[in-house]
Amino acid sequence: MKSSVISNSILSLSSKSIIKNQNKNYLNSNFNSYVKYSSCSYSNINRNLIFKNQLISRRFNSTKVDPPKKDESTPLAPATTTTTPPAEKKLTILEKIKHEAKHYWDGTKLLGLEIKISSKLLVKIATGYELTRREYRQLQRTISDVLRLFPFAMFVIIPFAELLLPIALKLFPNLLPSTYESKLDKEKKLNILRNSRLKVSEVIRSSKSLLKLPSNITEEQRQDFKDFYNKIKSSDQKSIDRNQLFRVAKLFKDDLILDNISRPVLIAIARYINLKPFGTDQILRYRIRHKMLKIKSDDKLIDYEGVDSLTVPELQIACASRGIRVHTATPDQMRRWLQYWLDLTLREKVPSTLCIMVNAYFYGDVYTSQYDALKAVLCSLPEEFYHVQELHVDDEKATFEQRMKVVKEQEQLIKSENIQEKDHVIIVKDKLSLDEPAEPAEPAEPEGKTPAEKTESKDSTNTTVKKD
Repeated sequence: MKSSVISNSILSLSSKSIIKNQNKNYLNSNFNSYVKYSSCSYSNINRNLIFKNQLISRRFNSTKVDPPKKDESTPLAPATTTTTPPAEKKLTILEKIKHEAKHYWDGTKLLGLEIKISSKLLVKIATGYELTRREYRQLQRTISDVLRLFPFAMFVIIPFAELLLPIALKLFPNLLPSTYESKLDKEKKLNILRNSRLKVSEVIRSSKSLLKLPSNITEEQRQDFKDFYNKIKSSDQKSIDRNQLFRVAKLFKDDLILDNISRPVLIAIARYINLKPFGTDQILRYRIRHKMLKIKSDDKLIDYEGVDSLTVPELQIACASRGIRVHTATPDQMRRWLQYWLDLTLREKVPSTLCIMVNAYFYGDVYTSQYDALKAVLCSLPEEFYHVQELHVDDEKATFEQRMKVVKEQEQLIKSENIQEKDHVIIVKDKLSLDEPAEPAEPAEPEGKTPAEKTESKDSTNTTVKKD
């Protein structure tokens, strides 16, 4: 019994070893055939040699995704390193003193150069020649800088007075000549002016009772104005055409506007044209009239020489003095807006004070064009305005109550001005007038002349007037 068990175990072991050797030979033969497959072409492939292999068939039927291969053609992106900007080097006290001394020395040399140029311009005026607009502004700027030197020199002459110079410049920033101003000081002034104009624009737009009509209007103008008012009253502002808008705008006068607007609007207009709003109403009106007269004379010079003749800095100064937006505006936009100003004031005869209000409306980006801003100014008139207009137009038909009401209103204005003037020693005699006298009618041209000959005759008359 024992011998049979031992023999069976020996047979089983021998059979296992034989099977193991057969599997080993099978794998070796298949591996050799796989090597032959990898080197031969597809036409000589023995597919049975491949798919009968358990390892190859298992890999072929696998659903596992192959790992992505690295693309050697595309270089790796460089690692982004965040570099902190180097800290600004703080200047020592000695370096600050050197920087300020160099700044004032450069300003002194620049002022000397301007005085040298302006002295030649004075000689040119003395010999009888006329100055261009650029030469006139150069002379005007140099004279203002020289006049500022007198109070500025007191701080240098008086001992230890230079210690009060920073306080004086803080209280009076315009005390320093323009050649000594740094770029930072100019930017601060422009930012202050820009912010004040935005606030003033809101004040002028929110104000209602601003203007009154003159009395010397014809029946046709009165009818045109009534039609304009009826369109506004019926909210039919879209039907107001351009010609009617300009005809109504011509009815207003600068002096009448300034004489009948309230003090808040006077202060707003003064700030908008870069004037300090101090003093009584009479002083404010005088200063506004004086500034507007300068702008009117400058308008004629610019119109004579052409807007395109201005450089970009001159264009910015001209637009800023008229309340035209300069910040974020291209030179082409500024030239177009300045030309529109000249067309309104010189050709359409719209009052310059009304044009300032148009620029204030347009400055806050509320209206897309200055034409819409002009319409908004004229359409913002209150209903009481037309009651006053009725008294001016139909003076003969006005009732006693209407006359009494207007006289009492004027009396209140006179009393308020007298109260303001009571505490002021300096009394301004405001005899300036912004309104130009009525132009005489042009003589009729002979019928045989062509348009070219007519323009030549007008040019010849203009040149003779300028020579005189």
